[in-house]
Amino acid sequence: MRPIFSVHAGEYLVGTHIEEKYKDLNVWIPSKDTGIDLLVTDRTNTKTLSIQVKFSKDFLGSVGKGTSEAVATKVKSGGWWTFRQDKIKDSPADLWILVLYRFTDRDYDFVIIEPKELLMRYAQLGRETNIIQSYVWVTTSGKCWETRGLNKSDQEAIAKDEYSESIRDLSSCLNNWQIVERKLL
Repeated sequence: MRPIFSVHAGEYLVGTHIEEKYKDLNVWIPSKDTGIDLLVTDRTNTKTLSIQVKFSKDFLGSVGKGTSEAVATKVKSGGWWTFRQDKIKDSPADLWILVLYRFTDRDYDFVIIEPKELLMRYAQLGRETNIIQSYVWVTTSGKCWETRGLNKSDQEAIAKDEYSESIRDLSSCLNNWQIVERKLL
């Protein structure tokens, strides 16, 4: 076993969050790249949960002058990922965790989702190509949305909590650590 990679920021944030919040869980780092970034076990190491972590810096600071005041003040973070559909489909991980880190306030949010649900949402949004661009926003009111392809009026509606397209609504996945609790505690 030779170290060929190191823990990235998202893996560190997820691992430390689990260790701090759940004292009876163990967090493990695989010795080789298998598509699983973290393995979490119960106290007796008999129940397991595998996690793929995807990290994004906050892209809202670079959205430009065309940003409305509502978006600038009511959307607290926005992440951008490029996924491969085949990687999501063939993922061995039980969960994918998207980490949105807000540099201005040094806080973060986690979108916790099963890969099959993530893939189903992209399919329903018409994202059938192998390369999937994903923009996720978290609002100050605690809502979470997939925003790729939305026009400015829809973006403004998200910021004002006036948007309602359910397939884009990831709020149930936002900081939803109950899925970890159900599987391991």
